[in-house]
Amino acid sequence: MSLKLAATAVRENAHAPYSNFKVGAAIRSASGETYVGCNVENVAYPEGTCAEAGAIAAMVAAGETKLTEVYVIADCPSPIPPCGGCRQKLAEFGAGNVAVTLGTTDGQERATTIGDLLPGKFDAGHMERS
Repeated sequence: MSLKLAATAVRENAHAPYSNFKVGAAIRSASGETYVGCNVENVAYPEGTCAEAGAIAAMVAAGETKLTEVYVIADCPSPIPPCGGCRQKLAEFGAGNVAVTLGTTDGQERATTIGDLLPGKFDAGHMERS
């Protein structure tokens, strides 16, 4: 299954009773497996989980730690960008040149990379004195 189809399908499972803003994400790991995630809201808004974070958690739970491609989709007027926290999460598990496709439910897409989404990322090199 393509990442686009996987992200579109899992988006329908999003738990978004407060915002009604459903997001789906699919990532491909280094092994070629596809992992999906959807946003899960909580009435205490900061306690929700983003779709990208859910897909990454599924990948890590399966024993993998490297992603090689990402697709994110939502029903919005322009392709959905990941939040800042999810950009950092993507950078934790994917190289800067990893392809990221941002999409809308009406078919618009924007191709980018993890590096373009998060220039100047915080990484393990910043922890060398710790």
